[in-house]
Amino acid sequence: MVQIAPSMLAADFLHLEKDVELVNEFADLFHLDIMDGTFVPNISYGFPVVEAIARKARKPLDVHLMIVHPEKYVERFAKAGAAYISFHYEAAGEASADILQQIQALGVKAGIVINPDCPVEKIFPLLPKVDFVLIMSVFAGFGGQKFIPESIDRVRAVRKQLDAIGRPDVPIEIDGGIGPANAAAVKEAGATMLVAGSSVFKADNPAAAIRAMRG
Repeated sequence: MVQIAPSMLAADFLHLEKDVELVNEFADLFHLDIMDGTFVPNISYGFPVVEAIARKARKPLDVHLMIVHPEKYVERFAKAGAAYISFHYEAAGEASADILQQIQALGVKAGIVINPDCPVEKIFPLLPKVDFVLIMSVFAGFGGQKFIPESIDRVRAVRKQLDAIGRPDVPIEIDGGIGPANAAAVKEAGATMLVAGSSVFKADNPAAAIRAMRG
């Protein structure tokens, strides 16, 4: 089943509760982008916002860490209410396997993320250990970017490798420039968790946009 995860970075922060209710009613996950101004140029939001959303959320929280030293913060995000935590291979490198285990030990699903310029083969050794994979279809750090079409082949390559190692049920999440126009293509390639920011929160009819992407 395909899940739609609206990115709260694109929500209306002056009326955040309204957009939280939108996700509760029509979508499947809250996607929370955590940026530190070091791993990526931007700074987004931290624990107070995550905790505030968690208090009203009736759908799981999917926390995407775009930060250096993710191992320092995973426990606190777990306590804040995260059901899923992913971090970048580019930030963690050889420590990635240990961080995946650290997240899982907290009772949280653990995911590895890669940017468009990181070869997907880099994460193949981690696929036996992950609960999900997040393929960035734009470069991490900014909302509203244009979808990179080559990301479809990257999703397909990861799905093929997961099938080859006997893990066909591991979800592949895709994030960046996703909307009704390309949802079918990324789903066909093997993506099952679709992150969508502007295409949901800036839509004239957000509920209809979500339904269109879910198909």
